Amino acid sequence: MILRIDHISIAVKDIIKAEKFFTDLLGLVRGGSGGDDKSGFFYQLYSAGDLSRFELISPTREGSFLDNFLNNRDGSVHHITFQVDDINIARYNLEKSGIPYFNYSDKYDNWKELFIHPKDAFGVLIQLAQFSPADWIDETMNVRGKKIWHIEKKDNYKRVSFAHPGGGKVDIDLSEREIEELIKDLKK
Repeated sequence: MILRIDHISIAVKDIIKAEKFFTDLLGLVRGGSGGDDKSGFFYQLYSAGDLSRFELISPTREGSFLDNFLNNRDGSVHHITFQVDDINIARYNLEKSGIPYFNYSDKYDNWKELFIHPKDAFGVLIQLAQFSPADWIDETMNVRGKKIWHIEKKDNYKRVSFAHPGGGKVDIDLSEREIEELIKDLKK
């Protein structure tokens, strides 16, 4: 059911201060962002070195769903998002196991989700979501074109970029000798 942990989300009162901390000090790279006027929040995604993702969420108005959560704190872990292959299968499995969920939504083509309350998940708010990770990462961090790899010639080597199943890419620098060995291994 679970493909991978996609991101950990931290709710903060001051998103500018939090972003400065996580980008300037810790080196996270900005990715997609957006908001929801109805729920009254803004989100900013970040990528870490190994393509792990991190999210900051912040209220944009009074009456945001984050108000109670941030009432007595400047910020804290809000939820963990697990990517699922099929939200309806995940939903069925939860129902079959008697695990309640809330806020099921399949209204967007590129994001379907539901939540499991902390009281039913050992104190952690769990978000299960069906999506394509590459849709939520800055396109410069994805492999270009239709192939799942890209090769770029450098001075003494070639940079081979492979699409990562979690979105983004993994770059590997290979010498001519390493490329020849790789080709031999692939032909075996």
